Amino acid sequence: NMPEDLKYGTIAESALRPHAGSSKGAMGFWQFMEATGRKHGLKIDSEKDERRNIFKSTAAAILYFKELYDIFGSWTLSAAAYNMGEQGLQSEILVQKSNNYYDLYLPMETQRYILKIIAAKLILSDPEKYGFKFTKEDLYPPIQFDRIKLECFQKTPILIIAQAANTTFKIIKDLNPEIRGYYVAAGSHSILLPMGSTETFHSRFKNFVDQWSADKQKRVY
Repeated sequence: NMPEDLKYGTIAESALRPHAGSSKGAMGFWQFMEATGRKHGLKIDSEKDERRNIFKSTAAAILYFKELYDIFGSWTLSAAAYNMGEQGLQSEILVQKSNNYYDLYLPMETQRYILKIIAAKLILSDPEKYGFKFTKEDLYPPIQFDRIKLECFQKTPILIIAQAANTTFKIIKDLNPEIRGYYVAAGSHSILLPMGSTETFHSRFKNFVDQWSADKQKRVY
């Protein structure tokens, strides 16, 4: 029940790149700072950074936008506050005695941010009008995947997940950019796998884990 135009915010924020980061510490599709991300339900630690998960970070962004709308009563002001912070925008409204976004003098970054969202909508709604003539071969194919629940009883190499899914380490990392490093932590995880690889995954995963555990007993450090 929100304006669909808000989805273009993620293009202005990150150009849809999961690993996009800013010098101030913002990260991911929606460029959450750590504190704001955690406040809105995202897990951010040494094992996982859900700011880089498109599903969870978008759910968090929706929650944040709704909170901002409750404060400002305007979706345009909510988008401006998303960029510059609600306290900063409230201060400008107080000083300038106006709560109309288009009458406010705001930091140039925020002014450009709103226009980037508008430009992204206009161009993507009608690319040819703006000189972008794409063929089917020019476009990235939609990402196709299966989602599984994975229970890990110990810290487990991502390579084992890849082997059990008959794919590569890189593809698992690309599908699950929120996972940091080379391992998944002990616990329950929602993992994306290449489409069609789930049928025998769990039995293969168990076999690979058992073999890895047995081999690990023989290692000397």
